[in-house]
Amino acid sequence: MTKVYIAGHRGMVGSAILRQLAYHGRYQTVTRTHAELDLTRQTAVRDFMRSEQPDIVILAAAKVGGIHANNTYPADFIYQNLMIECNVIHQAFEAGVKRLLLLGSSCIYPRAAPQPMREDALLTGTLEPTNEPYAIAKIAGIKLCESYNRQHGVDFRSIMPTNLYGPGDNFHPENSHVLPALIRRFHEAAQSGQDEVVIWGSGTPQREFLHVDDMAAASLFVMDLPKSDYDAGTEPMLSHINVGSGTDISIFKLAQMVAKITSYSGQIVTDATKPDGTPRKLMDVTRMQSMGWKAKIALEDGLVETYNWFLQNKQSIRG
Repeated sequence: MTKVYIAGHRGMVGSAILRQLAYHGRYQTVTRTHAELDLTRQTAVRDFMRSEQPDIVILAAAKVGGIHANNTYPADFIYQNLMIECNVIHQAFEAGVKRLLLLGSSCIYPRAAPQPMREDALLTGTLEPTNEPYAIAKIAGIKLCESYNRQHGVDFRSIMPTNLYGPGDNFHPENSHVLPALIRRFHEAAQSGQDEVVIWGSGTPQREFLHVDDMAAASLFVMDLPKSDYDAGTEPMLSHINVGSGTDISIFKLAQMVAKITSYSGQIVTDATKPDGTPRKLMDVTRMQSMGWKAKIALEDGLVETYNWFLQNKQSIRG
């Protein structure tokens, strides 16, 4: 049975991948909590890889957050993510891991990249300043995988998801991403009878969202591809694959959708003094679709499920 180590199995994406692997039933999964294995410690990762000898590594562990968190803790974001990637990728190679899958982020692309963003837009322009440290770390992860493939002939792959959401998300009022932050804010406003909810920025930026279960399915799809299919027609700049829904929505319209789902009936007010971030981030998912994979979960359906999960778990969720 193939042994798969999931780094970051307690996170939203890692836990969804763990569920998918369990459902398929043909994998032996290996996990460690942060308390059991600190991925920023090189010797700890080395000893773990030597001991467990996984066949496949899925690198879903990362320090993540929204605009506020990225602006407030830039050193944490670049340091921790670089250390995690360097340690896991190098020690996987040293331990003879057959295949590795790195999960990245759409923020790797330039702020002004043509929309929808193709894989070959990487490193063609200036990054969005509010999350540049995190983006640079993720770009380094892609290049690590690419470089180990080129120099050592291993099979290390990278997929770049769009904005993810779903069960297990971080609903912290300040450090979460936009969608869980909106869900929490509108829920609390509806419960307390607030007349208005203020959202950051102008409300005009366009964002794409993908349910985490779709992301998990895409991860296993790419992981299982024959190497010849993954490499087909690619150049070094195309050594990663975009994963997304292929559609986007403005932040203001998203807020309206969340307001409806949470039964909030007050006003939605924009605060243009707060940063918007990148004006638009839509992934070009042509390459993924040409391989035979498409997202299945519609945004409104996914939001309803996510809100129900929030209601069931709000006493124990982070923040």
